[in-house]
Amino acid sequence: MQIPARANGFLILLTCLAGLILVQVNGGPVHAADDGDVDFLSDEFYDEEPETISVYDPLEPMNRAIFTFNDRAYFWVLKPVATGYAYVLPWEVRGCVSNFFNNLQEPVRFVNCLLQARFADAGRVLARFLINSTGGVFGLADPATRDLDIPPVEASLGETLGRWGIGDGFYLVMPLFGSTTLRDFGGTVVDALAMTPYYAWSDDFLVNAGIYTEKELNKISLHLGEYEDLKELSFDPYISLRNAYFQYRTRTRDQDVPFENE
Repeated sequence: MQIPARANGFLILLTCLAGLILVQVNGGPVHAADDGDVDFLSDEFYDEEPETISVYDPLEPMNRAIFTFNDRAYFWVLKPVATGYAYVLPWEVRGCVSNFFNNLQEPVRFVNCLLQARFADAGRVLARFLINSTGGVFGLADPATRDLDIPPVEASLGETLGRWGIGDGFYLVMPLFGSTTLRDFGGTVVDALAMTPYYAWSDDFLVNAGIYTEKELNKISLHLGEYEDLKELSFDPYISLRNAYFQYRTRTRDQDVPFENE
């Protein structure tokens, strides 16, 4: 099924208008729930750091070259575009867009929770999806977190593979994607292309690329300035971001069942 470009524009406009109406009705802030939403600059992030972070980085020269490319792409292209995007759309609308995409990914998290035998988390993910899809108007708001105190649950195929005993492989920096590992990137591709519902709307590559671009541009617009601040505080930004990636991953995946081969 192919969605006409005009219909795409209408859907985006309708989403924004619905977001503004929702904010006015609820009279409160909209929770922006991005994957990877974390403040690397907060003191709390670095409390109780892991004793060691084992990083296998055999491709460091290539990774550093890609890191440099990503850095320049951010400052020369992504940041200016995201800044203009943020100027046009208020934070509340961008928060609604973020919530909408995050809610669409809940079925992916639900399946991965089941594959990891995290049945209580699977129940919470399912509850969040049903509550936010209805009371949150198709996921534009997050009443599950704000009103019912059901926090987001993270679960990815990369984590699932880790719990099945498949090692990281090695550290990677991917163009326009950033820090990952061979295992986690493979899991991300499967999660995004094979399981994430919004890519099923159309088999048109340009439509899917537009959806992905909107999602990532909106995410960047909600975190403008964070990368710059972290870079200013770092003697070697490559090492700092690599360590931050593994520290954040450890915290989001700190479940009852320990990882194997990590």
